[in-house]
Amino acid sequence: MTHNQIYFCDTYALIEIIGGNNNYKKYLDKILITSAHNLMELYYAFLRDYGEETADKYFDIWSSFSLHVPQGTIKNAMKFKLIHKKDNLSYTDCIGYIYSIENGIMFLTGDIKFKNKEKVEFVQ
Repeated sequence: MTHNQIYFCDTYALIEIIGGNNNYKKYLDKILITSAHNLMELYYAFLRDYGEETADKYFDIWSSFSLHVPQGTIKNAMKFKLIHKKDNLSYTDCIGYIYSIENGIMFLTGDIKFKNKEKVEFVQ
């Protein structure tokens, strides 16, 4: 597969995929990746909204899609967050977005704050 078939899923995208949003179905035959930071947010959201059993289920499923984020990427993400501090972007989203940029893949999200940014596949 080529890089244009790999998508970094932010937590918004993960929740929409799990929820069966039809607008995300076309990504199910692509390579989807995420980070431990996004798994943390996913677990919290499902723990809050559906309980521990459901949170554990989806955490375990998506753990196999999680990748290691290099320390340099984390530093670059925090520089990006500082430059765009007026946008009030989350730490996790900045990490995922910069990982995507550095690796030449698309950042899959429905977060309006990323709608017009480079290398973003914006889906709601």
